[in-house]
Amino acid sequence: MRRAFRTVRRLIAGATLLTVLAGCAGPQTPPVAPSPAPPTAQPARPDPRVGALFIGDDVHVCTGAVLASSADVILTAAHCVAEDVDTTFVPGYTEEADADDAGRWRVDAVYLDPRWVTDQDPAADFAVVRVSRGDGEPLDTVVGGGFRLGAAPGPGHEFTVTGYPAGVGGGPVACAAATADAYEGFPELHCDGVVAGFSGAPWVSGSTVSGLVGGLDGGGCVDETSYSPPFGEALDLLLSRAEAGGPGDTPPDSFDDGCA
Repeated sequence: MRRAFRTVRRLIAGATLLTVLAGCAGPQTPPVAPSPAPPTAQPARPDPRVGALFIGDDVHVCTGAVLASSADVILTAAHCVAEDVDTTFVPGYTEEADADDAGRWRVDAVYLDPRWVTDQDPAADFAVVRVSRGDGEPLDTVVGGGFRLGAAPGPGHEFTVTGYPAGVGGGPVACAAATADAYEGFPELHCDGVVAGFSGAPWVSGSTVSGLVGGLDGGGCVDETSYSPPFGEALDLLLSRAEAGGPGDTPPDSFDDGCA
């Protein structure tokens, strides 16, 4: 799962390279101005359209977002769902509100791109998940609406990313930033403090979600850099399948984010 470890070797290698270059530079070489620090995620008011994904009763490990749909569906990262694991979604979760049964929505079916099912292609690290609650209330009615799906963003688009750091208790954390240039086809955004548990966290502008924390390296190997799988027709197709109510897909039984 994303950001369980920092990429220490990469930082050490970068520091060593800077030392070598500094030793080779002539006396007239101007200093390189440091890059501005990225914004930092801060505790935020809960958004009822964004919630925590729980495994079992107490531990939340990922984040999901309610979609505007005729069905009770949420969006999260594909690597956040697993076969035969008791998983629930609690929209607008806060530690004070507690995640009792009345607020939990159980995962009924998971819809995955074939590229993820067969090869765990990071470009398809998104999942549309159908959920339900015992009282039969529609999800979008309970939370006051959901997000529309948008297209993969180019650079310079402002988004707010809201997620739930993994663990027991706690509340939402959010960061606002502009997208950078895509890296190898993956939209990129820089916010520090985007830690484990943010997998699946939506990139939101207004009422549209155009990305989520996931994709390359499970969303990124260091806390200040986040990636998203590119949204497009493949994700739209998953939403259509979920709304049609057909059988879901079987997730892979393991995931390697590729981070050292």
